[in-house]
Amino acid sequence: MVSMQNEKVKLWKKLKIRKWREKEQTYLLEGPHLVQEAVFSARHLLSAVLIDEAFHLPADWLLDDVEVYQVTHKIFTELSQTETPQGIIGVCKMVQPSVTIHQGRYLLIDGVQDPGNLGTLIRTADAFGLDAVFLGEGCVDGYNGKTLRSAQGSHFHLPVIHRSLFDVVAEMKKHRIPVFGSSLQGENMKKNAGGKKDFALIVGNEGNGAQPELLAETDEEIKIPMAGRAESMNVAVAAGILLYWLSAEGLATE
Repeated sequence: MVSMQNEKVKLWKKLKIRKWREKEQTYLLEGPHLVQEAVFSARHLLSAVLIDEAFHLPADWLLDDVEVYQVTHKIFTELSQTETPQGIIGVCKMVQPSVTIHQGRYLLIDGVQDPGNLGTLIRTADAFGLDAVFLGEGCVDGYNGKTLRSAQGSHFHLPVIHRSLFDVVAEMKKHRIPVFGSSLQGENMKKNAGGKKDFALIVGNEGNGAQPELLAETDEEIKIPMAGRAESMNVAVAAGILLYWLSAEGLATE
């Protein structure tokens, strides 16, 4: 058993704060499902596993190169970021993925503040088989605990990269990848105009949308026609609809 005064425990507790995650390039991953994803993924580097004193590790998890620490329930509760701790936390090194943009399908996220929304956006991009997700300035941390839980392991399936979206859009244009911006001032999406092999979709902040300067760089601003009286949709819901429309598997194939 390790104590609360242990230097590693002190560091793990600091990793609940973004500035320490960025400084150490390390983050905490909580719950059996997410830790299992990390165990079987080559994309992320699992360096340690912390288990509550009553938790039993599955026998089929290969943890030969991973340090396993058993801690008291009191310590585990202090390290946990959930109301109902699930008994296991992974300590992961951040991966800096390299993506070469020349073709493909991408989601660009501008200034989304809610970690649950961000995680759902990453999970949605994964569901549609996108090649990467780019997080612009002003986005909540991609390694926030709630973001990770909402993404349900999708961080392990595709690159999630913090980068200037203006630089990303410039690179998309260089390779003639159509860039669409979700905007309430855009044109209604039309049934037979989707089905793009290559594309980038920009979605923006929950209250203000994407930056006007960024939308000005897009090939087209689009919006979802709505019959009801709501002024807008949740950003993750809207992204799912737009990605379905833009994807080759979407409405254009019917």
